[in-house]
Amino acid sequence: MFRSTILLVEIHGSARRHGIADEDIQHARANAMVIEDQDDGTRLYLGASTAGALLEVVAIVRDDGTELAIHAMEMRSRYRRLLPGE
Repeated sequence: MFRSTILLVEIHGSARRHGIADEDIQHARANAMVIEDQDDGTRLYLGASTAGALLEVVAIVRDDGTELAIHAMEMRSRYRRLLPGE
C-alpha cells in the first residue's frame, strides 16, 4: 500500500502580507508544479491556490526539515519560465 503524507508548513505573518489565505498557501505548496531550492536557504514553490490562481510561495527550510512560509503572492511573470512547458 502506498501512503503519502503532506506536512503542513508553518506560516509566518509576512506570508500573509499580500492577502493570500493560509489554505491557499498550503495548497500551492502541497501541489507545486515547481520546487526550487534557492542559494539563500529558502525554497520557492510555484503552485495553484484552491481557486486555481498561480502563486509563488517562499519558505525557509529549517535544519530539522520543517519549513516556515515567509512570502506568498500571485505568481509574477518572471517565474513563468520555470513552469513546465514554458
